[in-house]
Amino acid sequence: MPTIVFLHAHPDDEASQTSGSMARAAAEGSRVVTVFATNGDHGELPVAGLPEGETLVDWRRREALAAADVLGVQRVAWLGYADSGMRGWEQNGADGSFHGADPEEAARRLADILDEEDADVLVGYDSHGGYGHPDHVKVHPVVHRAAELARRRPRLLESTMNRDAVRRMYQAAVDAGMADQAWDPDQPMDDGNPLGTPEAEITWEVDVRDQIPQRRAALEAHRSQASDIEMMLGMPEDVFAAMFGTEHYIEPGAEPGMRRGWPFGG
Repeated sequence: MPTIVFLHAHPDDEASQTSGSMARAAAEGSRVVTVFATNGDHGELPVAGLPEGETLVDWRRREALAAADVLGVQRVAWLGYADSGMRGWEQNGADGSFHGADPEEAARRLADILDEEDADVLVGYDSHGGYGHPDHVKVHPVVHRAAELARRRPRLLESTMNRDAVRRMYQAAVDAGMADQAWDPDQPMDDGNPLGTPEAEITWEVDVRDQIPQRRAALEAHRSQASDIEMMLGMPEDVFAAMFGTEHYIEPGAEPGMRRGWPFGG
């Protein structure tokens, strides 16, 4: 069975983006490894505050381990960078930030993990990180370079969102009177690109409907990040299932056209 390494920008990104594939792969016998580029130190504080003597980094590391446990992830690793914050924040250029890190050094850190694991598959993000967050954008070149540096080159996949599916779901919500008609699903995001990737440029649509309970549990594990997590967990069950029942991946170099299947082998 394959060993699959997922690189995510911050702890909680795995829960919202690839947790279904992670849980499915682990259940089918694959070794699943999550690597976080940053420690998430510019995220939200828990509503009840932090215990005395504990930092937000400590808290978010514990949340990441709890999410890994419910998904069946066998190893959680960290590249050791600081959260860069949103585009334009002063933290973008802070010492130790992932956004400001030397790409070659960051790729080498990831390649070392790939070598330790003898990884078969490496998963990163699309070219604009889905929605343009500086750390998400940085994941893309780091993953590509790490695949080149690894002792054995892994198969490469890029997690993305299906822009056309988001548009269809949004329109259905508007038609049902459940969405703000002023929101434009094609509006520029943080880096000027719309959300996700057009369907015609996506390679794989993965069915993870059977993993909905694990996806919910992984999001629950990251409750400190309330702005996003509460919104997701507050969705009606049918809306949550529609939003999180599939995951999408680009496979560089693959023949065009989206296919429904399982790209992780085994």
